Amino acid sequence: MKKKLLSAALAVVFTASMLVGCSSSNSGSGKGSDKFKIGAIGPFTGAYAAYGNAVQWGAKIAVDEINASGGINGYQIEFKAEDDETDNQKSVNAYNTLKDWGMQFLVGSTTSGCSIAVSEETHNDNMFQITPSGSASDCVNYDNVFRVCFSDPAQGTASAQYIAEHKIAKKVGIIYDSSDVYSNGIEQTFEKEAANQGLEVVSKEAFTADSKTDFTVQLQKAKDGGAELVFLPIYYSEAALILQQANTMGFAPKFFGCDGMDGILGVEKFDKKLAEGLMLLTPFSADAEDDLTKKFVETFKKEHDIVPNQFAADAYDAVYAIKAAAEKASLTPDMSVSDICDKTKEAMTQITVDGVTSPQMTWSAKGEPTKQPKAVVIKNGAYALMEDK
Repeated sequence: MKKKLLSAALAVVFTASMLVGCSSSNSGSGKGSDKFKIGAIGPFTGAYAAYGNAVQWGAKIAVDEINASGGINGYQIEFKAEDDETDNQKSVNAYNTLKDWGMQFLVGSTTSGCSIAVSEETHNDNMFQITPSGSASDCVNYDNVFRVCFSDPAQGTASAQYIAEHKIAKKVGIIYDSSDVYSNGIEQTFEKEAANQGLEVVSKEAFTADSKTDFTVQLQKAKDGGAELVFLPIYYSEAALILQQANTMGFAPKFFGCDGMDGILGVEKFDKKLAEGLMLLTPFSADAEDDLTKKFVETFKKEHDIVPNQFAADAYDAVYAIKAAAEKASLTPDMSVSDICDKTKEAMTQITVDGVTSPQMTWSAKGEPTKQPKAVVIKNGAYALMEDK
């Protein structure tokens, strides 16, 4: 008799624990939650840690400001960030970790390849995703995904137009990473627009992820072609090597990059003097004089002892975009993830955000922002806004 009673009791306990387990793993519902949960994903370690750390720190500043001013619709925000080491599968793993935590909005992933990989998961879950810096066209393939940065095609076109309109150079060499979706996307539209703008591309040389330490061949081709400017639609770690090797060769053209160049001044053991005069197209300049930018830069420097880059600024604006859309849609944290996503993506096309990367930002239903680019130049070891001529 005692054995039967014990068995029955164990069965009840087992059944109850199974029910609790099923309830806690249901990430599709925020029922019972009294806070909005925003997650972020990026490389906090590895070669591109400057990007990911900037994203999590910029997003956290926005979260702290919003919480201090009353939250979103009266609810506080909980924030959690996960490292993906710039690895697609690890980015998906990070997403699953955040989903299990109860994430309702994703700021990420930081890099294009990781953002594309994660978007497959957010699409399946109908989770709202806004990438601060995933610039490849395919990052916003789905209607639940938006971005804050410019797309790769837009960066390539805008760069060619800026170089031509400001008469920076006529003969251009290009060095790009043919194995990288970000670099490829920019290079293609840059070359096309360069022809429209009357720029002469005198050399176009590629490298890959397996051959990114010696750039002497690519630089020599640009030098032999008479390149006045070398366009580098690549990340800062490879760009730092290119500048070092160009200096060794005695080749001193102008260098021009895009948002992936942001971070070069933080490369360990890199001589900042080699970057003097380097130009890059970006939506953010830390030396801008508007009150919002000055406040953001001051807070960032106080907390992290460095000047924020564009990635930090884009993440900051991403969180404020979430806030604006959530308030437009009258969201509450007890809504399901899917309902939050449906209402947020609709509201995103109806809001206007004054951010540190651009005033009066708006978004299309395709996830693309409308904003104005800026050009900055490295002067005396710091970024300085280039003045229009």
